[in-house]
Amino acid sequence: MNYLAHIYLSGNNDLVTIGNFIADGIKGSSYKTYPKDIQIGILLHRHIDTFTDAHKTVRQSTKRLHEKYGHYSGIIVDILYDHFLAKNWEYYSETPLKQYVESFYDTLEEHYEILPTRIQKMMPYMLADNWLLSYASIEGISRVLDGMNRRTKNRSAMNEAINELEAFYTEFENEFTSFFNELLQSSKEKLIELQKQDYS
Repeated sequence: MNYLAHIYLSGNNDLVTIGNFIADGIKGSSYKTYPKDIQIGILLHRHIDTFTDAHKTVRQSTKRLHEKYGHYSGIIVDILYDHFLAKNWEYYSETPLKQYVESFYDTLEEHYEILPTRIQKMMPYMLADNWLLSYASIEGISRVLDGMNRRTKNRSAMNEAINELEAFYTEFENEFTSFFNELLQSSKEKLIELQKQDYS
């Protein structure tokens, strides 16, 4: 899953959300240097990734892209799934997406000093282009895919995946909806389990 889903699946604890958001850059056991709630967020992020990568519905989505995009297919599906979460946001949250995203940006700024350098450098771009809110539109997802393609020095052709999104829109959306309901339940259970553990 991509940024929006990880943030949403963190629940209402700001530090758990921060941990989940920064987790990709925290390797091995180095997460143990962070406060308890951030540790929980990092471990929750790892659970979400493991659950997602192993899920048959996600693999079905990925398979549709694999011939053209190879190992980038999983990254593309993560981004497409965030689109469907943003597009159908009112089914998952009573807080409007714009308000939810602005609140998260405020949380990032409030805890700026604890963020890894990579995230601190990324933040101005994220806020300026309002990445999370832009996921709700096809145009926004197209810009995200363009940016990802540039990061691979145009080797991935990820920008072209907007064509597959439009061609198989209903199939991707149905797969997302089916999968995300399962992920939501699994994440809630994992969060409860993590909160009961000893982090001293």
